[in-house]
Amino acid sequence: MVFRRFLSTSRAAHSAQLTVREALNAALDEEMERDERVFLLGEEVAMYDGAYKVSKGLWKKYGDKRILDTPITEMGFAGIAVGAAMAGLRPVCEFMTFNFSMQAIDHVINSAAKTFYMSAGRVNVPIVFRGPNGAAAGVAAQHSQCFGAWYSHCPGLKVLSPYNSEDAKGLLKAAIRDPDPVVYLENELMYGITFPMSDAAMSKDFLLPIGKAKIEKEGKHITITAHSRAVGTALDAAADLASEGIECEIINLRSLRPLDMDTIFKSVMKTNHFISVEQGWPQFGVGAEIIARITESEAFFHLDAPAIRLTGVDIPMPYAKTLEEASLPQKHNITAAVKKVLNVQ
Repeated sequence: MVFRRFLSTSRAAHSAQLTVREALNAALDEEMERDERVFLLGEEVAMYDGAYKVSKGLWKKYGDKRILDTPITEMGFAGIAVGAAMAGLRPVCEFMTFNFSMQAIDHVINSAAKTFYMSAGRVNVPIVFRGPNGAAAGVAAQHSQCFGAWYSHCPGLKVLSPYNSEDAKGLLKAAIRDPDPVVYLENELMYGITFPMSDAAMSKDFLLPIGKAKIEKEGKHITITAHSRAVGTALDAAADLASEGIECEIINLRSLRPLDMDTIFKSVMKTNHFISVEQGWPQFGVGAEIIARITESEAFFHLDAPAIRLTGVDIPMPYAKTLEEASLPQKHNITAAVKKVLNVQ
């Protein structure tokens, strides 16, 4: 993929390379070592080292009391985790896929998200719900949904969506330390991808602020926001467009709730054009929310063309590979949209 060119040019300035999987594993290990209240529970997280090997080695290091294999009952173990958080522990609750979090959504929303408010601030719920989210490859409708917009809709939750290895480590550590419930949306297809890690990111003290986006690539002609795997697709498109003299500013949202609208507003007022990219569905999506907020702000008066959102197609995810690709925004969709907004042939 083209976006790997962006990585290779900066490797000299970095001391290490980690996959997203390794970065998540390091974050869990460091936080469990730092705070004995932190524990991990979920299906196959212990003896099997996790369905995606994110928890590899942790059971052998921390034992049965800190790494807990659960039955296949999301509502059951999510409820246990929320209760443990209310009692002062810091659980990390892994869903094998966030599609299965639908089985536990009563605990995520009604138990975890609302308790701090309903208790008048007396009961914190310091819990992280994490696992793969969105489309993978050939796993069809019941395993491919993006829940970024769903959970971002709910007050009381913080919702994070990392892209690369530094995001994965710094945001997960911040989520575990946060006093409130955090929904942490990973992507299965990103687990095995290697990214450079700065010296700071390799430190056990490395944290990324919740609610702060990152400008992955600076540009002057158009602003593109994306999160999770869509950031890589946007960087791919930006590389192709740069060869034609079009400089895109790519914003990696990192945090979906809260959204870093200040960074987006400043970028839009600089480039005067805007596109959002996401793999979720269009109706009431992340891009729809961002565009609504731009419309309601001073940044709207800096737009020289209507803002556009690129999303997944408004259908359940097909199983066939060709249809799956057609259901998600691809590099050529982004380049075409950029040229449309900029009125370039």
